Amino acid sequence: MAQNDKINPVTLDIVKDSLIAVSNEIFYAFAQTSMSPIIYETLDYASGIADAEGRLLTQGNGVTGFIGMISPMICAVVEKHGKENLHPGDVYIINDPFMGGGTHMSDVGMVMPIFYHDELIAFAGNKAHWSDIGGMAPGSFTTDATNLYQEGMCFSGTKLVDRGELVEPVWDLMRSNMRYPQISQGDMWGQISSLRTGEKRICELCDKYGADVVKGSMKRLVSQGEQIARRRLAEMPKGTWEMDEYMDDDGHGNPVHLQVKVTITDDEFVADFTGSDPQVVGCVNSGATAAYAGVKVVFMSVVGPELAVNDGVFAPLRTICEPGSVLKANRPAATSCYYESMIYVIDLVWKALAPIFPESLGAGHLLSVCTVLMAGKHQDSGNDYLIIEPTVGGWGACKGHDGQVGLFCVGDGETYNVPVEMAETRYGIRVDEHSLHTDGAGAGEFRGGSGAVRVYRSMNENQTFTAAFGRNKWPVWGAAGGKDGSVNYLQFIDADGTVSEPMGITARRVMNTNDVVRMVTATGGGYGDPFKRPAEKVAMDVKNEYITADQAKEDYGVLVDPNTFQVLGLTEERQNAEK
Repeated sequence: MAQNDKINPVTLDIVKDSLIAVSNEIFYAFAQTSMSPIIYETLDYASGIADAEGRLLTQGNGVTGFIGMISPMICAVVEKHGKENLHPGDVYIINDPFMGGGTHMSDVGMVMPIFYHDELIAFAGNKAHWSDIGGMAPGSFTTDATNLYQEGMCFSGTKLVDRGELVEPVWDLMRSNMRYPQISQGDMWGQISSLRTGEKRICELCDKYGADVVKGSMKRLVSQGEQIARRRLAEMPKGTWEMDEYMDDDGHGNPVHLQVKVTITDDEFVADFTGSDPQVVGCVNSGATAAYAGVKVVFMSVVGPELAVNDGVFAPLRTICEPGSVLKANRPAATSCYYESMIYVIDLVWKALAPIFPESLGAGHLLSVCTVLMAGKHQDSGNDYLIIEPTVGGWGACKGHDGQVGLFCVGDGETYNVPVEMAETRYGIRVDEHSLHTDGAGAGEFRGGSGAVRVYRSMNENQTFTAAFGRNKWPVWGAAGGKDGSVNYLQFIDADGTVSEPMGITARRVMNTNDVVRMVTATGGGYGDPFKRPAEKVAMDVKNEYITADQAKEDYGVLVDPNTFQVLGLTEERQNAEK
């Protein structure tokens, strides 16, 4: 009889749930100790724990795009150093885009082995976006990068803490190459301290229940995840579905073709991206880990978003990317905006499967992180400042309800925007407008969610502005007969009245006092035939200024009085369609 069979299953479940609580505590401990707004306000990070073999047990909330990246990060450190060379109190730093768990170099991962009475029993890991890691541009990642070396310092699983003591030469190197070392130092110690919190809690579990029970609960977590995933996979429709799409821009004006073949069998869920474009000169390349993480997002959506994230759940999942492609690039490709290709991976699989899983997958959304970086000196204090933030936008409608308004894209997940009051206090800007983008797009039986408008006014001279707004040429897609949404774009209005053309990408554009940048995000796609939307709802949409009376007539076939918002009748086209 296996040793686990002798342990009370109730006890195993209690400890299993305690492990999930430990992962959550690591997550919140980091939020409370970091120094960068993108971490403690936006929550652009993730954390988790793994067993002694590096299998992910559970992961805290945070950036959806980091789903399942903790485990390959841990495995890469173990492969490089060997378990025999790990010691209690060690911490390793890893941000190499071409190693396990790699994204772009601004996302700094840390790995800590956890020992109990000299036995390696688990790992704790986290991964967070640092404000600066060196490189050619403030904030490190930039839309005009063409190789890895322009994007900052690269750490390929380097020991940062040795048996509890900081490796000073490593920190000296980092401090000498960063623009904001005090902030980065705060984030570094925040990561380390949160991992130590995880170490403490797991050792307390071992003290209370015994190491064998804790290890048994770890196996139970992974085993239960796999059992549930395989059972739900067996219930899914079987077949192969294909989709292709173009990313708007590689950072140098060129579109990038991506394609996928999704196959669901009794045993596997396979996403094959063979045939996608080779890696590009621009910065939208990604390593295979990022593409794999993207597929995991959709996989979880159809298998069960309520499930705990662990490697057992992902056991039936397989992702195929060609080496040297934009989704599995080779060193030293630039990866600053890897997240755009990763989210296109999500969008491709999502779009391919939306007709098959209408209860789980709706119409398309703004897709892009719509990243903004702005750097300069504060007009009052003279201190250097750096804005790094994503932008909210519209989500697509789903079967049964309208799209959500003003949310971050699927790659960001459970993250938040920086409040206007905080932004104006910390940064050299004034927020002239932060409102919904109600362009009337995304018509359907269920209407696409509105995007957002954000207007920043520069309050000082020689400020630089960088942005990457994907989905800027081809609009958000509708589903089940719903119409397409709109696109993301930004526009500069200089103090002298000069107005730029709308654009999606810019790098370090100089803004002076009273220059303005207007950022607009897409409205989500509609779901279902617009003529099936009740006339009363259409009239209410006009009243709430989501659409105009003209759009109500053109898209929905409903005649609405623009003053009283009463339904006056239906167009002949809609009447004929309803017969």
